Amino acid sequence: MTDLKKKPARLFAMITAILLAMCTLYAQDAPPAPLPAEQNAPAYTPKFHGDPAHSDSEAAALAYMRVVMRAQMLFNKHYGHYATSLSQLVHTGTFTQRMVNPDRGDYTVGFKSKKDNFVLAMTPKNLDAQHRSFYAENDGKIHADETKGADSNSQVVETHHW
Repeated sequence: MTDLKKKPARLFAMITAILLAMCTLYAQDAPPAPLPAEQNAPAYTPKFHGDPAHSDSEAAALAYMRVVMRAQMLFNKHYGHYATSLSQLVHTGTFTQRMVNPDRGDYTVGFKSKKDNFVLAMTPKNLDAQHRSFYAENDGKIHADETKGADSNSQVVETHHW
């Protein structure tokens, strides 16, 4: 009689263990799908009121452009013409020797100048919505484009009156 009592108890314990294991497996949630890269990145915090940048990389590129444009205006005011190379701008305004290097992180500087005009371009290494291309001339307007290299026909995102 002892064996008859043990068999149903053992059978009940095994069935209970299997049911608990199955319930536990079915109750587990699948791991959440990873967010797209754009949603994982923290949102850009503007550096000042009216900041046109979409990312920290753009903010740095635009800041570099402002320094070059301001140095060109000061150089023109002092010498009566624009600097024809970035190295001529060293020590004009806040333009430093280190800034002559055209590799600016996520961007590459394009600079062409004549004595009466200059063109400054910032071309991203990867063009996208957070890395637009920028373009400026001596008129103080900075243009941006997220689909191609910016030019004078691109949207104006910032205007300076030196």
